[in-house]
Amino acid sequence: MYAYEWHDPKVPYAYGYPVGSSIAKGRVRSMNTDAAKRSPGVLAVVTTLDVGKREKGKFNTANLFGGDEVQHYHQAVAVVVAETFEQARAAASLVKVDYETAAGSFDLAKAKDSAVKPDEKQQPDTAVGDFEGAFKNATVTLDQSYTTPDQSHSMMEPHASIAAWDGDKVTVWTSSQMIDWWRSDLATTLGIDKDNIHLMSPFIGGGFGGKLFLRADAVLAVFGAKAAGRPVKVALPRPFVANNTTHRPATIQRIRIGTTRDGKITAIAHESWSGDQPGGQLETAVNQTRLLYAGENRMTAMRLATLDLPEGNAMRAPGEAPGLMALEIAIDEIAEKVGVDPVEFRILNDTQVDPEKPERPFTQRNLVGCLKLGAERFGWNQRGKPGSRREGNWLIGFGVAAAFRNNLLLPSAARVRLGADGIATVETDMTDIGTGSYTIIAQTAAEMLGLPVDRVAVQLGDSRFPISAGSGGQFGANCSTSGVYAACVKLREAVAQKLGFNTDDVVFENGQVRSGNRSVALADAAGPDGLVGEDNMEWGDLAETHQQSTFGAHFVEVGVDVATGETRIRRMLAVCAAGRILNPITARSQVNGAMTMGVGGALSEELAVDTKQGLFVNHDLAGYEVPVHADIPHQEVVFMDEADPMSSPMKAKGVGELGLCGVSAAVGNAIYNATGVRVRHYPMTLDKIIRGLPDVA
Repeated sequence: MYAYEWHDPKVPYAYGYPVGSSIAKGRVRSMNTDAAKRSPGVLAVVTTLDVGKREKGKFNTANLFGGDEVQHYHQAVAVVVAETFEQARAAASLVKVDYETAAGSFDLAKAKDSAVKPDEKQQPDTAVGDFEGAFKNATVTLDQSYTTPDQSHSMMEPHASIAAWDGDKVTVWTSSQMIDWWRSDLATTLGIDKDNIHLMSPFIGGGFGGKLFLRADAVLAVFGAKAAGRPVKVALPRPFVANNTTHRPATIQRIRIGTTRDGKITAIAHESWSGDQPGGQLETAVNQTRLLYAGENRMTAMRLATLDLPEGNAMRAPGEAPGLMALEIAIDEIAEKVGVDPVEFRILNDTQVDPEKPERPFTQRNLVGCLKLGAERFGWNQRGKPGSRREGNWLIGFGVAAAFRNNLLLPSAARVRLGADGIATVETDMTDIGTGSYTIIAQTAAEMLGLPVDRVAVQLGDSRFPISAGSGGQFGANCSTSGVYAACVKLREAVAQKLGFNTDDVVFENGQVRSGNRSVALADAAGPDGLVGEDNMEWGDLAETHQQSTFGAHFVEVGVDVATGETRIRRMLAVCAAGRILNPITARSQVNGAMTMGVGGALSEELAVDTKQGLFVNHDLAGYEVPVHADIPHQEVVFMDEADPMSSPMKAKGVGELGLCGVSAAVGNAIYNATGVRVRHYPMTLDKIIRGLPDVA
């Protein structure tokens, strides 16, 4: 069950409802809560002025609650606690707030010229060779601008928490991708010792990066429970998911590419502008351009504008997802100028080393294999010239894009208990956001201990367990299973030592541990007291000596209505090279979902900004349109047969975000192939296409 659904019939739960700021910038002068407190069923009203200014958590850009400053629209200013949800919601509408409004900046295009170079520690500019000179002298050149909009995570389960105090200790059931990050930042916000917080998040209904960091629902639940003297449930209403939590920031990107007559890249530059709250972070949209294609003369740069919109932060594949939305259209454009097939152009400009640091090879890189296999399976040779293929009222087009996502490494720990019943229990604070963490962790322990999977129990998402990598950045599977691997190695050593076996030749198989001619059941080896193995996986200097990345190729076929410009996806193919695939079933499901998200990014997803009032207008699932089943008729996913020898003991890498990277550009390139209309500004809605369609009777 998800966080909000935890329920003990013996516990008198109360319900909290948040009150969000109705201005985007300024301060709270005063608050009148008298009517709310008199409302039926109300147990407590806690305001931001009651709480006072609080120290902000390490991972938060804007304040979550406390003090009189308003930094963005729907910033939490109060929580009303009542006997029922309906009573709390009704009373929340009675809270009156007197604001002092300040002018804010809400338009990235207008703020672009004032954007600044960020701290060098965050993301330095890069330069190799002489880009300006090489670009000026290139035979064929491209210089284009692209934009991507603000986007919402729009996960199925909203941010939700339950808090219950026991003396000076608090237990929080919540929806968190990163248990220890949340626990540490909650301790900072509350001003209490971290050891006094027990945080649980065993199941999550989607996060996509929006639940990486502590959010207001947990903070409001904790303050509400303290004031009411009862456990309190708080779920953020859907509009708060867009405006109170985080989102993917919009970008403005400029890409310049110069080539020889035969299509070899000699100069490539990628610049990007994004915005965030003061002290915020870049949307690192140029990162993939530093590594994806060869070229001796290179330059990347990013600038950050101050915006008073809700906080911009990580959303599935931050950096590469919006960056490839631009880069992979630019690659198609320059390929067409040169007169080289888009697949062949990408193959021609492959590299096996970091182009900025040639002394750093990739641990494994098979982009070329993905492109070749994908082209063959998709029937790429049937692709015609732009606007040349028509079926009834539909113009048909093929599109391709490279997929790229770096393989990130975080330390990860686990504990494995072997009981007298022969069952191994894995304990780690790793989370499962619907990606199958329970399954692959059980598989890892079963493989290491020679047990069937049904003899392994997995317990996740509890702050009392060893600290894992957590779920995010597509590092979760590889890193968390590596931590479990390390713990199992310790447990194997403990078993061998107890039995007097030589650890060099011991074999764990079929529920037995064997050395030479001697074999003992694992249950007997554990004994009545059981055995425990615990360890932590760390990564040394691998990231300095080698480049770890994942690769793929996305192919898309679209139909575009010749009269209306409406785009329909007809079929999709993803070919992924991501090391050893730990579980093909759950991995394929992740890639299918990521491909679907890429279609949304291409065709419909956009948070509409009210640039006068500073809020996202379409802050629900009626106005913020995501793809549904009928929009995705056919998907195919192919995993390359590979195992990265350096990535980890599991020889695996991440795959969940790779499935998104490049998809939107492949859709855009397919639209161009269908219609001859090049759209460089997402989403690619019909109004941007229809103007360039051929005349119809």
